[in-house]
Amino acid sequence: MAAIGSLVFCTDCGNLLDGSAGKENAILTCQICGASCRDTSSKTVVTRSKPGAFPSSLRAKRSEVQTIIEANMQTHAIISETCEKCGREEVRFYTQQLRSADEGTTVFYKCECGHKWSTNN
Repeated sequence: MAAIGSLVFCTDCGNLLDGSAGKENAILTCQICGASCRDTSSKTVVTRSKPGAFPSSLRAKRSEVQTIIEANMQTHAIISETCEKCGREEVRFYTQQLRSADEGTTVFYKCECGHKWSTNN
C-alpha cells in the first residue's frame, strides 16, 4: 500500500482504498485485486496558512467599516427630463422590468415637487 497524506492506494493495482477511520494497525484490503497491507496513512491532516498568505483587496477593505444612513442613500439617478407639473428640468428616475423580457423597461420619474409619472420604453 502507498499513502499520500490521508489517501491510501493499492501498490499492486493503484486502486484508492477505503480509510481505516483512525484505527491503529488496521489492515486494508483492496476490493479490486485482493491485496492487503497495514494502513500507513497519516491519521490527522492539519493545514495552516497565515492571513498574509493570500493577499486580497477585499480582505484589506474588511476592516474598513462604513455606516450608511437611509437618508443618505441615493436610489434614484438624475436625468434631464422636464416635469409635466412644475417645469423643473432635472428629475430623479429608476427603471424596472415589468413586462416580458423581450419588451422594454418601464421608467419611473419623480420630481422634487412630488409629481410622479412613468413611460414604457
